[in-house]
Amino acid sequence: MREPSPLKFQGGDCPHLEIGEDLGGEIFNIKASPNPRTISLGGVNMQIDERTIMFSRISRKPGTPAYDDYYREHPEHKEFDDSLRALPGMTEPGRTMYDPINSPIVDATFQFVADLRPLVEGPAAAPQKAEASPETFTKRIKGLAAHYGAVLCGITPMDPAYYYSHRGRMDTNYGEEVVPKHPFTIVFAVEMDSELINTAPRLTQSLASTKGYVEGAVVGSILTYYIKSLGYEARNHMDGNYLAVMPLAAQAAGLGDIGRHGLLINPIYGSRLRLGAVTTDLPLLTDAPSNFKVEPFCLICEKCVRTCHAQAIPAGEPKEIHGVKRWQINQEQCFAKWLTLGTDCGICIAACPFSSNLPTDLVQAYIDDPTQAEALLRDHESRYPIRPFQKDIPDWLK
Repeated sequence: MREPSPLKFQGGDCPHLEIGEDLGGEIFNIKASPNPRTISLGGVNMQIDERTIMFSRISRKPGTPAYDDYYREHPEHKEFDDSLRALPGMTEPGRTMYDPINSPIVDATFQFVADLRPLVEGPAAAPQKAEASPETFTKRIKGLAAHYGAVLCGITPMDPAYYYSHRGRMDTNYGEEVVPKHPFTIVFAVEMDSELINTAPRLTQSLASTKGYVEGAVVGSILTYYIKSLGYEARNHMDGNYLAVMPLAAQAAGLGDIGRHGLLINPIYGSRLRLGAVTTDLPLLTDAPSNFKVEPFCLICEKCVRTCHAQAIPAGEPKEIHGVKRWQINQEQCFAKWLTLGTDCGICIAACPFSSNLPTDLVQAYIDDPTQAEALLRDHESRYPIRPFQKDIPDWLK
């Protein structure tokens, strides 16, 4: 069996793979939360074990203690996961979208992001805490996030429900219990370029995706370093080094709602967002969860279902899974398609009508009255029978 190169399976932390389907049925560990504010899907508090998500599973190396431990606990995953490990990497020759000059851009970008991961804790906090009102601190944080490129920023009280229960991406901290220690979570989003996203599943889509990870890492780092300079504690949560599940935290912070495809949907940007977070004890004002609810729209749309090459997104009504009524993607089928394509696909992002700059008056009408979902869908279909597709790519990539 081939051992993966360091960058072989670096496809980021796609949120719908984090909250996707585990074939053994054990991806969710239902736990009670001491915080009465429920933010998880369907109203049931839960925690996801990071060891069970595809990015963690595919990082396991045969012969290591972490590999032996995981497949001793989950033997039902071993044959499938080993079959993926035996394949060429996502950006290596043999993939559908492989390009000897352009594909290395993706690898180089993820290598850069990986080099930033050790900086998530930032420097030591200043010995003296700055004094100001929560209003002032909140204004500075949101303004600074916007200054460095965040298009959305919200703040939510800490809730264990959106944290992982245990870590799993790296062998160095495999199996460590995640213990939240900061009372506030700052969640922000950077926008991914619509024209590049609409080239999905071509390589150019991955360039938009990886750029989002870089920008998110920078925003989170700046916020962390700034908060530490004020004398408070902070931690950046970025690609490959999250302690929390970003869509759940973003939902709690009022940035949007989670759609059928498992991704956050915002009424302005749709799913063309990369999420990041900073947890902190800096005194802040918190935001209410968004009143934007996508289930009525997702029930009649299903464009992500019809366009998914992997057939990984479920059709029909949400189902009760581990006590939660929700949709659940098949993360194995999704990730296997990524390897075939040589990109992180992105078709479901492009296919979501909210990603296509829907008229603001129709969106507001839907928010006020979810029965207006059909009017929104008709508008999208009048412009894009299925989904927008950008055939051309930037000149500098030709």
